[in-house]
Amino acid sequence: MELNHIVPWGRSFAEYKAMFQLSDADLQKTILGCGDGPAAFNYQLNKLGGTVQSVDPIYQFSRLELQHRIDAIYDDVLTQVAAHKNNFVWDTIKSVTELGQIRIQAMNDFLADYDSGKQQGRYITGSLPVLEFSDQQFDLVLCSHFLFLYSDHFSLQQHIDSIVELCRVGKQVRIYPLLSLDNQLSPHLEQVRQTLKQQHLHTELQTVDYQFQQGANQMLVISSEKVN
Repeated sequence: MELNHIVPWGRSFAEYKAMFQLSDADLQKTILGCGDGPAAFNYQLNKLGGTVQSVDPIYQFSRLELQHRIDAIYDDVLTQVAAHKNNFVWDTIKSVTELGQIRIQAMNDFLADYDSGKQQGRYITGSLPVLEFSDQQFDLVLCSHFLFLYSDHFSLQQHIDSIVELCRVGKQVRIYPLLSLDNQLSPHLEQVRQTLKQQHLHTELQTVDYQFQQGANQMLVISSEKVN
């Protein structure tokens, strides 16, 4: 992975709670965030006393390198959002300006926490489809804005291998969103569900109280418990 090829874009703790329908009981569980990037979720949950780890290949870079890259892409990302405003729902987030404020606050919180979080083992360098965690190590695994969203970049088999690995390390997996970048339901979704069913894993689509990308109001919930 090269630094100048990544687009770090972090979401807030409140967004994570809404995207994944996280209850107070959920936040008491051992949680893995896969592909968290520069999100504020780990920082905020750790402050609340939660047990959380994040894994992402961008954690191979230093805080200063990530800061420089965020500074380099920030204005361009907002310009692209403004050019495609109709692809988004301006309800909870009212404007491109407010979006920028939310994102930069989340990323600044992440950066402030990054060095100590790495020392504490909360930010771990790694990438799917192979994670260096034990079987069923986590109660809950969250995957935000990676699988399904980039369906044009990752094949069906890569999705299957990655999700099976998430199920190996976690008792329950939640993935959001289920749309690809063109705002259409991922072409991989149904085949992924069929394949997981063949492996005796239960999948369910659940509506969530969050929608910024047009139509992205569902998550996939997968239980690693065998079904009869």
